[in-house]
Amino acid sequence: MTTKTVTDSHAAVIESRSQLIDSFARGEKPRERWRIGTEHEKFVYAKSDLHAPSYDEPGGIRDLLTGLTEFGWQPVEEAGKIIALTGPDGAISLEPAGQFELSGAPLDNLHETCAEAARHLEQVKAVGDRLGLGFLGLGMWPDKTRADLPVMPKGRYAIMLRHMPRVGDLGLDMMLRTCTIQVNLDYASEADMVKKFRVGLALQPLATALFANSPFTEKKPNGYLSYRSHIWSDTDPARTGMLPFVFEAGFGYERYADYMLDVPMYFVYRDGRYIDAAGLSFRDFLKGELAALPGEKPTLDDWNDHLSTAFPEVRLKTFLEMRGADGGPWGRICALPAFWVGLLYDAGALDAAWDVVKHWTMEEREALRNAVPKLALDAPIAGGGILRDIAGEVLDIAAAGLSARGRLNSSGDNESGFLEPLREIVRTGKVPAQTLLDQYRGSWDEDVCRLYRETRF
Repeated sequence: MTTKTVTDSHAAVIESRSQLIDSFARGEKPRERWRIGTEHEKFVYAKSDLHAPSYDEPGGIRDLLTGLTEFGWQPVEEAGKIIALTGPDGAISLEPAGQFELSGAPLDNLHETCAEAARHLEQVKAVGDRLGLGFLGLGMWPDKTRADLPVMPKGRYAIMLRHMPRVGDLGLDMMLRTCTIQVNLDYASEADMVKKFRVGLALQPLATALFANSPFTEKKPNGYLSYRSHIWSDTDPARTGMLPFVFEAGFGYERYADYMLDVPMYFVYRDGRYIDAAGLSFRDFLKGELAALPGEKPTLDDWNDHLSTAFPEVRLKTFLEMRGADGGPWGRICALPAFWVGLLYDAGALDAAWDVVKHWTMEEREALRNAVPKLALDAPIAGGGILRDIAGEVLDIAAAGLSARGRLNSSGDNESGFLEPLREIVRTGKVPAQTLLDQYRGSWDEDVCRLYRETRF
């Protein structure tokens, strides 16, 4: 989720629907300006007893944020409380139950991306060691109930927590109990955006499978390999899913704007506070008829806020967000952007990736997405076979795309080496969740809390 920088809005009032469409066109960049933005979340726990720390407790989340200012991070406050940090490596923010997120800076290459992730982890571990805090890279809390978890003091989260149970059974789990890795990528034109969006959506289930890392709920196996991905299927159908219209003729900025106009609102930010607009219509807002702010029309800041409240498998802002992966350790934080940059940032790789999936029907794409949370690489694909059958081919395409980019480190290595954790998964046929389950049933003696010792950052 995106952190709102808490300043009063001075953006221009939206006078026409065309301004909403134009907001996507402003994201277009020539190839030489394409960048990589990587977001990764982690669970924070107290080493003493494994509880999830609250914001205010001594050695809790507030103290963790404050401690990081020694590395040059600048605090962002809401209602007098520090709720985020900004710095050269992007922004640090809090998810609803204190999951700790780095939204990395836009970087030129994966060598920089991986170094940024390593710096961040070194910093949080240094502060965490002083405070008695540890960090886990997983897709879902393996042992915590909803009631075990604190809520962070952010106004938008209070609104969302009230609204989620009205529209789905698992939305509170999404907010409180999950972590993800995401990558944000640029596009050159509307046509380029469309092609990347389609490839990203079609292959998002493969990313979900390769990164599946959430097999436990409340100390027991939950029957899924990516329970985090399953959660999205019962969070809020109005703002999630595979977006069938993306594959229809004529899709572009205008059609996505129309989709977002029909996504119910959550809030409006005014004068330092969040106004509850949950379930209301942005179309009414455009007409000055929003019940929560009668007579007032939205600004472009309001539109940008609204764009951040839809959660499809791929999301469009002024860039594309790939949203299918569970949280994981440092190597997989580097591997996810390698996967998508390799497929989407080289024209030959993009064409080759589209050739793999272009014959799939929408029904087949939906069936694959629905099967992956339980079956991962064993999920059946269109035309027969299983997802693992194409995984190696897709990784080869990504590797070729990364090699073609020619971004070398000081040793002369290109970026394709960052795919190695994914190649190992395909070689063994075991996704991360299956490895965890093997350990749980073997050396862990069905004690899921061994995760804290053996898989922490």
